[in-house]
This record gives sequence, structure tokens and C-alpha cells, in this order.
Amino acid sequence: MDRGASAGPWPGPERGGSAPRRYVIADVFTDTPLEGNQLAVFTDGRGLPDGRMQRAARELNLSETVFFLPPEHGGDVRIRIFTPSSELPFAGHPVLGSAFLAADMLGTASVRLETGAGVVPVELRREGGQVVFGRMEQPVPSWAPYEDPGRLLAALGVTGSGMPVEAYLNGPRHVFVALGDEAAVAALRPDGAALADLGAIGVSCFAGGGRRWKTRMFAPGLGVPEDPATGSAAGPLAVHLARHGRTGFGEEIEIRQGAEIGRPSVLYARADGSAGHIERVAVGGSAVVVARGEYRLG
Repeated sequence: MDRGASAGPWPGPERGGSAPRRYVIADVFTDTPLEGNQLAVFTDGRGLPDGRMQRAARELNLSETVFFLPPEHGGDVRIRIFTPSSELPFAGHPVLGSAFLAADMLGTASVRLETGAGVVPVELRREGGQVVFGRMEQPVPSWAPYEDPGRLLAALGVTGSGMPVEAYLNGPRHVFVALGDEAAVAALRPDGAALADLGAIGVSCFAGGGRRWKTRMFAPGLGVPEDPATGSAAGPLAVHLARHGRTGFGEEIEIRQGAEIGRPSVLYARADGSAGHIERVAVGGSAVVVARGEYRLG
């Protein structure tokens, strides 16, 4: 199949902005329905104005909603990603869930998704003809010390972090706080209003050891009080742990998230390279479709 601009699931002419739109709901970073992180995908976003996409995401009120569009830069599908309050250039579970759907629609074992942060390749594994696992190559993040750790820790209700409080940028901006153990992560009761005042950041609190880690991620400034599974934070967490000697470069870690809000999720992440040069960041997991329907957006 030609993987250029003509490839893709868009038969017929461009649709009008008020036409009914088919959508899919998938649970991502899980293989069990009603767990993981919910994602809505409109499989034909042609003709929709930006404002209507944003209003649809607000209406659905999931962590993210995706719109498929024809590719423009040699990928298979171009995607636009919206939280209930804003558009994101990149996010992890929307990319992985979109890849599952695009691979089924295109009949391929890999897809290249065009995002606001560049083209993201995703390799898929099938069993019995069904996609059961995907692994995306994420943008390599940049990082720097977080500018106001005291205010952040106070908003979380904790007194300190076991590792440097650093912010990573791979599209979204994630700040990492290390707690003493998994019980401390589970016990967090942050001040959502104080976190929202810190702006458009995700705050990832984590604990664990070796290859197994537990996280919770709070992003009220992005309209997400707590996220069940944060793929865009999983890659930077692997980088953060390896940079500070808590895991090895090239070692895949398992991240568990979402149990406290009834959406248990499992993510896998790996950072290749060295502290001086990150060569590749990969994040993987499963996804399952739980609903299909039609939405009238006009």
C-alpha cells in the first residue's frame, strides 16, 4: 500500500462540518474493557473547524479525543489530539490507541502517525489477526530543573522528593516527584486548585524499584484531575530513572497507574543511550475497543 498522502481510510469527498461523525471509544494501556485510559477517536475529521473539535472533546470529557485526518508529511494518518480544554502536540495513550485503530483500518503491522511533535512510528503485534500490543517510538524529551519545587510539593502535600524535581518536555510538560514507597503514592491527596495554578503541566509522582514502578499523574491545569495512564510521561520517566542511576539504559520498566481512580493500567517504557545522549525512547502497551457510534457535531 502506498504510504503517501493518498493512503488512508478516507473514501469519498471531504465531509461537511455538520455531518454526523463516526467515533470509536478505546481503553488504552489495558487489555480489559473498562480499565486503562479512555480515548475517543473520530475516524474522519475532515472539514471540522478547530473550535468544533475542541467543543467535541469538551463534550466527551475524556482525557483526550483524537481526530483522524489525511497525512501531509509521508505518514499514514495525521492526528489531532484534544484534552477537554486544549490541543496537545503529542500524548501517549492517544497515539497508541490511534495506532491500533489505524492499523486495523489500513491492514498493516506498523503505522506512522503525524502529530504536532513530528511523525511517530508505532509497531504492532497481532495474535489471531487482531492487534494486541503496540510500541511507539516517542520524541526524545528535553529536561531541566523545575522552577518552583517548593510550591509544587506543597500542592501535593508532601515534604520532599527522593530525586531531583525535574520537568521533561516531549510535547506535554511533565514534572517528576519521587516518593518513598508505593503506599505513599497511593495515599496522595493533592490540592487540585493549587496544582491548576501551576499551569499546563502534568505532575507525575512515582515510587518503586528495579523494573516495576507505580505512578499517579495529576494535570488539573490541562483539565485532567488525575490521569489513568499517561503514555507521554512513561518515556520521560524511563529517561529520568536511567539518568539518575535507578534503572539501566536499555532496560524496559513496567509502570502501573490508575488503580486509585478505578482504571488500572499497565505501561512499558525504555530509554536507550546514555545520560549524555538519549538515542531512543519507546513506550508500549495494549488497547481494546469498547464502543462505536455516531456523533452529530453540527
